[in-house]
Amino acid sequence: MSGLNKVVTNYQAALAGLENDMTIMVGGFGLCGIPEGLISQMVAMQVRGLTAISNNAGVDDFGLGLLLQQHQIRTMIASYVGENATFEQQMLSGELEVILTPQGTLAEKIRAGGAGIPAFFTATSYGTPVAEGKETRQIKGRHYVLEESLTADFALIRAWKADTMGNLVFRKTAANFNPMMATAGQITVVEAEEIVAPGELDPDHIHTPGIYVDRIIKGHFEKRIEQRTIKTAKA
Repeated sequence: MSGLNKVVTNYQAALAGLENDMTIMVGGFGLCGIPEGLISQMVAMQVRGLTAISNNAGVDDFGLGLLLQQHQIRTMIASYVGENATFEQQMLSGELEVILTPQGTLAEKIRAGGAGIPAFFTATSYGTPVAEGKETRQIKGRHYVLEESLTADFALIRAWKADTMGNLVFRKTAANFNPMMATAGQITVVEAEEIVAPGELDPDHIHTPGIYVDRIIKGHFEKRIEQRTIKTAKA
């Protein structure tokens, strides 16, 4: 990798420097838009004690569920975890620390972290167990909870297209948490479906500018469907 070319040719180089006890952000929503190859590489690296920030925890045999199977995640910060029996077992046994966060609050905590904002007030969760131990304040007659922003050692992102300089385009709902997480990582690694030369992406269609991106790798994706429902045709 030289100059403004941020492309790496293997997953070892993509995740160089990732170590035990680090904090990672992992883009995606359900199984949509997750960096599948980067997750598999973390499994192969056997890094442990991770704090994982993601909307959800994958399923038992895919996505972040693979890391949970190997007991590589120590703390999970997420908004939804209902598709993973391994997650449930580890949480109930006390092996896994879980910090459940309302989805909109989670998104804003990440966006604020990427913008350099240390904390913000939100009305969401006031008066619930989520707000226990947090500072509250009444503003103009309404109660608010102080939420601290989130950043990570590594942000692992999935993009539809990237150019070699790191400019990114996300496709449809695969955008989800990916654009905001790309801004909040000390090192942002992108797994892209397609990598093109600079100038091939329409500047008006770029969702994340390359200034936020450190490494890019061309990925190959299974694109598994989390829950598939089929309607039986009438005879």
